[in-house]
Amino acid sequence: MLLFAAPSGATQRIREAALYPQDTRREMGGGDHARYPGAGVLYCRRPDGVSQKAAAAWLVGAPDLVVLNAHNFRDRRLDVTREVADCYFQIGGRNYDFVTGSLRLGTAPGARSLHITDDWALLRLAEPVEGAAPQPIPQVPDLPVGPASLPVTMVSPAGHENFRGGSSLEACLIHQIDPPEEDAIRRVRHDCNNGYGGSGSGLFDVSGRMIALQSASLSMNSRRPFDVEFHYGSALLFEGRLLAALREAAGNGPPARVQP
Repeated sequence: MLLFAAPSGATQRIREAALYPQDTRREMGGGDHARYPGAGVLYCRRPDGVSQKAAAAWLVGAPDLVVLNAHNFRDRRLDVTREVADCYFQIGGRNYDFVTGSLRLGTAPGARSLHITDDWALLRLAEPVEGAAPQPIPQVPDLPVGPASLPVTMVSPAGHENFRGGSSLEACLIHQIDPPEEDAIRRVRHDCNNGYGGSGSGLFDVSGRMIALQSASLSMNSRRPFDVEFHYGSALLFEGRLLAALREAAGNGPPARVQP
């Protein structure tokens, strides 16, 4: 995410502040977990060995295939921030280790920085998930570039630090669809409330299809009105190289290539 540090002594206030003046988030219930069966959580171990929630992650297309944000493992300059071996995937109350050499990043070979539209990664699990079905492979969103007013639901299985529940979902709107980048993936700008830990949240359309993956939000916890230029959330659509990689991986194609 694109985050800004809180002033000293403001931690409690920030933890309770939403991104926008209106906050309609609620905790996920049993019916929600059935509706979004691939919703999982990335946990990672701190240097002292204690595990903590890191972000949302999704089982998609196959019982051993996880999609999440690349920025969980790389910073903006693509320097390593976490090792895959220090993390695991939790879904349905069970923990699953990753195949450490299976990381596929959304950045192109030779890239020097991480952008919104390539902020995705795929990982294989060491064993298939039991008791939870993966989300279907998304379809290419039929959305024109430009201003929009598209109802969506942001599903955040890892919750947000500025929300009291352990998970959340909220009805909100996509307001803008940007032109595609070189990888044929577009960024959408939305007014869904977000907070630390909300990386990788899924955006679902009214039919329940997963259409986008949350990446970053501007001016976190500022509780200011949505502004399409200066105060918005950013998610990347499931299309272009991301969708092609998902289809290949779910179809048991060539193994994902590890990128530096």
